[in-house]
Amino acid sequence: MADLTLHGGVGSRVDAEIEVKRSRFLCRLVRTETEDAARAAVDEARKAHWGARHHCSAFVLGSSGAPDQVRRSNDDGEPSGTAGRPMLEALSGRGFVDCVAVVTRYFGGTLLGAGGLVRAYSEAVLTAIDAAQSLGLVVERERRELFTLALPHADAGRIEAELRQRGVLILGTEYGLDAVLKIADDDAARLTAIVAQVTAGTAELEALGHEWVDVER
Repeated sequence: MADLTLHGGVGSRVDAEIEVKRSRFLCRLVRTETEDAARAAVDEARKAHWGARHHCSAFVLGSSGAPDQVRRSNDDGEPSGTAGRPMLEALSGRGFVDCVAVVTRYFGGTLLGAGGLVRAYSEAVLTAIDAAQSLGLVVERERRELFTLALPHADAGRIEAELRQRGVLILGTEYGLDAVLKIADDDAARLTAIVAQVTAGTAELEALGHEWVDVER
């Protein structure tokens, strides 16, 4: 399964709400990269909904299968295992990484029982994920090779457009003496051939190593 996250970089957010037996479950899904930022997102939800009793959370940081991936969850006063863990399983089951889910519950007066809570908290996260996907706000995370390509300013716009038309992922451009494109690709040989073609052999790639990047599908 591919690693997925929210489009738009750190801080991008999607909100969703479900109601179960008059209890409201408000989920905010926020893209983040650190544990401190994830906990800050929980604190922000707590401040925004200060009248609610529970602000349960789960987050996954880092690529799937990585030994240093961080996975945390918190029931915030709900019975143990009925909130944070099912939220974490919802994130992981959909392949989401580098995100924190915070579900705020406004009690509606009817006890849901352990099973009802598990379903509600899980559904709240899945509803937020579905909303993000329906809005086109989900991207894949892939580890790719990084390159720079230095170009004369007069040619940079045309060459960048031609590279994009051929499916080359350009992360950005820095302007100095030259226009320097930052490129991420998973096939160095193919990329080298494309660059040689669009520049007529007048420019060469410089390898920078690897990085995790967003890839739209």
